[in-house]
Amino acid sequence: MTHETTSARSITVANAGLDVLEHVLSYYIRTLNIAVSRDLDDKLEGLEVAKGTGKITTLLLVDRHPGIRPSVIAQLILRDRSAMVRLVDHMEEDGLLTRKADEQDNRAQGLFISHKGKQLAAQIRPIVVKQSRDFFSDITDQEHRMLTSILERTYRRIAGLNGNGETGR
Repeated sequence: MTHETTSARSITVANAGLDVLEHVLSYYIRTLNIAVSRDLDDKLEGLEVAKGTGKITTLLLVDRHPGIRPSVIAQLILRDRSAMVRLVDHMEEDGLLTRKADEQDNRAQGLFISHKGKQLAAQIRPIVVKQSRDFFSDITDQEHRMLTSILERTYRRIAGLNGNGETGR
């Protein structure tokens, strides 16, 4: 028993090993997601889109596509309907966007960026791009393009997107 305790005490981060996880891509993706999210939150500290997921993408999509429906964004950010409603509620309360009923179908709502949201979107775009490049500074531009391409392909599959950007659902 003493040997096991002594042995356990001598295990450090450097020599622990990850068992089968050392060769499991999803382990690295999950772990990096935590680290990259923390780093991005630090860079966005004090801004309405810091802390949490989906706010940046929602803000940028609404800014780029006025009238976009929440259901479209939900599919792109892999959120369910109730989570998307909460996200839009918070962003509306923060004055970043507004909802308007569709003129042809009152049940459908479009999202529109507010002046405050437009300013924030312009402010965060360069921060998001710089943070990503800085965080992954140990990979070359070629590796960055290759990794992005591979991850994008997997993302498009799980988001239900086909080759032309349309949903396959």
